[in-house]
Amino acid sequence: MKKAVKTELFASKAPLEWAVIANGQLSTAQIPIDAEGKVVEGGIEAQARQTMENFKHTIEAAELTMADVTQVLIYVTDRDQLPVFNKVYADYFEAPYPNRAAMIVAGLAREEMLCEIVAYAAVPQ
Repeated sequence: MKKAVKTELFASKAPLEWAVIANGQLSTAQIPIDAEGKVVEGGIEAQARQTMENFKHTIEAAELTMADVTQVLIYVTDRDQLPVFNKVYADYFEAPYPNRAAMIVAGLAREEMLCEIVAYAAVPQ
């Protein structure tokens, strides 16, 4: 049985939950949007920070910590953005770090988005 995690993030009009818990695992995808659902301006650093803040908020809404995160998949739209995203990302984790993969993609759901993450966290039973 899956359970939606209630957050204070912008309520999307798309048929989605910001996070769900099922089988002892939280699954989430996060994007660089503000409280009004607008993609933040300011380039990759601002978007990476907003994405990670949204992610941290979601983890905490599930009554977990960033130490519970087991895997993160990072998507950026340009290879040059990855070092900037990595710098922001490092502010949110301590060793032992989650498993991670990074992909450079041609585009994301919203044209102005430069990054997105998909992540998983262990949920104590």
